[in-house]
Amino acid sequence: MKEHVIRPVAYIRNGLKGKFGIPRQSNIVPELVSEIVFEPGYRDPEALRGIEGFSHLWLIWCFSGSVGREKSPTVRPPRLGGNERMGVFATRSPYRPNDLGLSCVKLLRREKREHEGDVLIVAGADLMDGTPIFDIKPYLPYADRIEDASGGFAPDGGEELSVRDGENRLSVYNEADRKIVLSLLARDPRPRYHDEPERIYGMTYGEYDVKFRVANGEVTVVEAVKTK
Repeated sequence: MKEHVIRPVAYIRNGLKGKFGIPRQSNIVPELVSEIVFEPGYRDPEALRGIEGFSHLWLIWCFSGSVGREKSPTVRPPRLGGNERMGVFATRSPYRPNDLGLSCVKLLRREKREHEGDVLIVAGADLMDGTPIFDIKPYLPYADRIEDASGGFAPDGGEELSVRDGENRLSVYNEADRKIVLSLLARDPRPRYHDEPERIYGMTYGEYDVKFRVANGEVTVVEAVKTK
């Protein structure tokens, strides 16, 4: 079988320092702002000529946290409770033959920086900090939007939970980051088949590890501890 070598053209930069807590799909947490920082060999501004005319971009990237893990033709989608197997090509599981991911993000702006060249500021990414990006393509509404598409066993994004931060634990963040953390928690970062009201979970965003529990459709923030 012929092999192809692909190399990252850029990396994502944001506050998602671990896999736990990453949005399950792009654009379900539109408040989440990320930066796309290009590798030195791809910082020619000519490569981005015309990109500001597009509102959204497709990112082709690597599930870097899953590289090297054993692959299977079937996986257990969290949406189905982790109990039913489906074909890997019928899911968006990270455990894929070539570890490739595809996400659509909103392009907010392009910034010129002294030591990093042109950086793209995007919203709604579902990529962990440091994730390698292999390619970027413009989203074309006339071709990419399918009005009558069906969602199979995942027809919608699922319900949002209410979040209670009665002790104002999230005040360690600035207002923008606090809103992002609240949105991430509302999307229930736990594995979908977990339902242990007394269990305390942890989600790292930025410099803090946010501890929380979930009961009766409500997320309660327990504490926010600065990571080492």
